[in-house]
Amino acid sequence: MTATETSGETPTITVGEHRLELEVVPAVEGSSGLEIKSLLSTTGMVTYDPGFTNTAACQSAITYIDGEAGILRYRGYPIEQLAEKSTFLETAFLLSHGALPSAEEAQEWEARLLRHTHIRDDYRRLISSFPREAHPMAILSSAVAAMPGHYHEVFDITDEKQVELATVLLLAKAPTLMAYALRHSRRQDKPDVAPELGYVADILRLSVGQHRRWEPDPTMVRALDVLLLLHADHEQNCSTSTVRNVGSAGANLFLSVSAGISALAGPKHGGANEAVLAMLEEIRDSGVSVADFMTRVKDKTSGARLMGFGHRVYKNYDPRAAIVKQLADEVLSSLGKRDELLDIAMELEGIALADDYFVERKLYPNVDFYTGLIYRAMGFPTSMFTPLFAIGRLPGWIAQWREMMQDPSTKIARPRQVYTGPAERDYVPVQDRSTA
Repeated sequence: MTATETSGETPTITVGEHRLELEVVPAVEGSSGLEIKSLLSTTGMVTYDPGFTNTAACQSAITYIDGEAGILRYRGYPIEQLAEKSTFLETAFLLSHGALPSAEEAQEWEARLLRHTHIRDDYRRLISSFPREAHPMAILSSAVAAMPGHYHEVFDITDEKQVELATVLLLAKAPTLMAYALRHSRRQDKPDVAPELGYVADILRLSVGQHRRWEPDPTMVRALDVLLLLHADHEQNCSTSTVRNVGSAGANLFLSVSAGISALAGPKHGGANEAVLAMLEEIRDSGVSVADFMTRVKDKTSGARLMGFGHRVYKNYDPRAAIVKQLADEVLSSLGKRDELLDIAMELEGIALADDYFVERKLYPNVDFYTGLIYRAMGFPTSMFTPLFAIGRLPGWIAQWREMMQDPSTKIARPRQVYTGPAERDYVPVQDRSTA
């Protein structure tokens, strides 16, 4: 097989006597695509790409990432500008609607979401039916999957008004479900919502507030708002592609996002910040110096692992990590104390950025490295770090699902395989089979 492309000429693939011309799908930025949908019918072969690391399964106008340059943009807006000037709710509107809202649209959007944050008593009973030790991600995924049973008016995935209502219901109710899952695990009552506090402030009150009138520190509210915004979308990652795959079968928004939550629950995807905190605590409790720990990391036989460094996409400093690092310092300063784990984290980062071993391997801090420290300072247990990630990622999942549903080229996801099992063989009756 040969593949050729000469400047100005049509790219081609030649397999034996077959020659296939490839259509170029141009990108505004980044890598363009080569359309290969006729490869099988023309050559009898398929591409083999484990993990889809070099396969574009869709065209999308939502998020752009340049991992080499450390760039992340939502709808063209740099993440640094959005983190400084925007809010989570405004960014959610941007992702799902394609443009920043006007002042009137922003006000109506927030007011509509806040009208729907309350959940019914049967949902409280559903959450209470889980064992206290159940992981909050299992509860959140189950509760979101149950939403189509309660909201029959949003079943038509082709109706724009119903899709918009489903978007609002999901963004409004999922944080309440998450907060009640936490309170269930702590054997605490489930106070009703207080929308007058604001969307993010009430998430904090519902989750870690001590009483109905408790109001969180504005620094904490702003920090959580930024953390949610930073996680809002990240192109075609595992959970997002899961949402698209499930949605490609015609599944509604709730069921598709429930599947995405389940994918995010995997420790290789959403659980990384929990692993970072465990690593920092291990260093603190072991009495081993940070320098000695980093020396052990470089020794492949030691078993020491550096968590929160490196990224599947970013081969430069994760642009979100710098923002989170500053947030961590602000949050802990507002509490009037210094966190020993933050000091350890900053020392780890300093060594990694100066040591050729880590620099050559492009092991820079990622967004997970400091987020757990902030969540812990807010009063969240480690089991809630991934559910908070899920709440932040909701706008991206919703936007990706909506974009896919509006794309006339969308087909049900059906990857191919390279079969490696036995060739055809005859069935042998049980009495005639050998015991070997």
